[in-house]
Amino acid sequence: MAVRIRLKRMGAKKRPFYRLVVADSRAARDGRFIDQLGYYNPITEPAQIVVDEGKALEWLRKGAQPSDTARALLVKAGVWEKFKAAQ
Repeated sequence: MAVRIRLKRMGAKKRPFYRLVVADSRAARDGRFIDQLGYYNPITEPAQIVVDEGKALEWLRKGAQPSDTARALLVKAGVWEKFKAAQ
C-alpha cells in the first residue's frame, strides 16, 4: 500500500480550508484517510499552517511520500529540514 501525505479540501465554496492528512494513494482526494497531521488555511493573512511535527516525522520515517504541495507546506513549517537532517 502506497501511503501519501497530501491535502484534503474542506470549507465552503470559494472559502477553502485544507487538512494535511496521511492517506492511501488510491483513496479519493476528500475520501478516507489514515491520520491527520495538521491544517492549512490560505484565507487568513498571512496563511496559517499548523503541523504536528512528531506525527509528520514519524510518517516520513515510515516511508510516506508527500505530494508537491504537502512538501512545500512541510518546508514552510520546518519539518522537512528536520527530516532530511535526521537521515
